[in-house]
Amino acid sequence: MLKEKHMHIRWMSGAVAATALALLAACGGGGGGSSGSDSSSPTSSGGTGGSTPSGGTTTPSGGTTPATSTTPTLAAATALVDGTTVGTAQWSDGSTSTGGTGQAVSNLNCAVAGSKYSYSHLSIYQNGKQLTLPTNIGTVAPTMARQTGCVYPVHTVDASGKIRMDVTSTTSYTLGQFFAVWGQPLSTTNVAGLTGDVTAWVNTGGTLTKYTGDLASLALPQHGEVTLAIGTPPAQIATYQWTDPPPFTSTVTTLSYGGVVGTSYFADGNTATGGTGATVDGLICAAGMAETFHVHSHVAIFKDGQWLAFPKNVGILPQCNYETHTHDNTGIIHIETPNIKNFTLGQFFDIWGQPLSSTNVAGITGNIVIYINDNGDVRRYTGDPRNIPLTSLRDITFQIGTPISTLPTYSWYEPQ
Repeated sequence: MLKEKHMHIRWMSGAVAATALALLAACGGGGGGSSGSDSSSPTSSGGTGGSTPSGGTTTPSGGTTPATSTTPTLAAATALVDGTTVGTAQWSDGSTSTGGTGQAVSNLNCAVAGSKYSYSHLSIYQNGKQLTLPTNIGTVAPTMARQTGCVYPVHTVDASGKIRMDVTSTTSYTLGQFFAVWGQPLSTTNVAGLTGDVTAWVNTGGTLTKYTGDLASLALPQHGEVTLAIGTPPAQIATYQWTDPPPFTSTVTTLSYGGVVGTSYFADGNTATGGTGATVDGLICAAGMAETFHVHSHVAIFKDGQWLAFPKNVGILPQCNYETHTHDNTGIIHIETPNIKNFTLGQFFDIWGQPLSSTNVAGITGNIVIYINDNGDVRRYTGDPRNIPLTSLRDITFQIGTPISTLPTYSWYEPQ
C-alpha cells in the first residue's frame, strides 16, 4: 500500500489554454483552403499556391530537380481529430536505434512531459503519395531505473503527422532536431531513407511558401504545416483543421490518499465477473508482493457532465492484491509489481470485471469520447480504449454523453 503522500502539482491556466485555442481557431489547425502567396523571407523562393510555372531548382550535386508545370496548391482543409491515421504506412513506429533512446539528442533532453504543448504538422510525399509519420517518435518506454519513462520536447503520439512540441519555455525547434530524435537522415536527396530530389513547402495560416534553405534548419512553425516531397511533387498539398480537446480548468482537484472525487455510482471492489485471485490477463494476485516498480495512472468518468467516483479496492482481495488496483475513490490506479511490464486499461477493467469498449464504459453506454493527458500533453484518443497503456502520471478521461467544457487539473499524491 502506498504510504507516501507527496504532491505533484500539474496545471495549465485557463488563460493559457484559451489563448492556445484562439490561436488554433485563427490558424484553422495550421492550414486553410486558400491558395498560397510569394514570401519575402530570405530562406524562401517565389513558390505560390497558384498555377505558377516552375523552371526547376539546382541541387547541391549539380543536377536539377525536374521542372513541373505548376507549383502545388493547398487542398481544402480536412477536419481531423488526434489519433487519425494520415497517409500510407512506410516506417516502423518509434525512434530508430540511432535516434532518441533516452540520451541527449541535438541539444534536446528526454524527460517527463512538460506542462504546456503546441504542435507542428509534417507531411511526407513520395512521387505524389502521402506517407504516414510513425507514432511514438521520441517517446521512450519506462525502465526500472526510470519508471516514469521520458519524452523528447518534439515527439509524436499518433499517426496523424502532428509533431507535439513542448512550449513550456520559449524554445523553438527545427526539423533537423526532430529527425535526429527520430534517428532518420534528412537532406535534399534523402528523407528517412527515401532517396530522390526533395522539395519542401511551409504552410502558415493558408500561405504556402517553397523553402530552399537547409532542411535541418527549418524552424517548425507552431500550428503550421511542413511538407516534404520526394521525387514528383503532388498536385495538391493536404492541409488540416484540428478538433482540439477542451482547455484545462484553473480549479485544481486534489487527489488525497483515501479521498473521494466525484459522485458515488459504482460499487467498491471487483464485480462478480472480476478477478477472484486467479491470474487475469497475465497479471497475478499475491500477498506481500514486492513494489519495486511503482507508478500511478488516473481515470475520470463523466456521464452527462457528472463526475462519477471511481470505486476503491478494485483488485484488492482479502487474500491478495493484483498488480494493478485502487485504494480509494480518487480514480488513481496503482501499479505495484516486482518486475517492470506493460499494463493496459483493458487489463484493469478485466480485473474489475467491467466491460470496456468504444461504446461501453463499465456498463455506461452512449457517445463516448476519450482524452489522454500526460502532464499537459493532451489529445483525443480514437483507438480501442482497452489498449491504452497505464503509464506514470497519465490521466484518462471518459466523456459519455454531454460534452464537458474543461478537462480536470490535478494535484497528485505519489511516491516518485
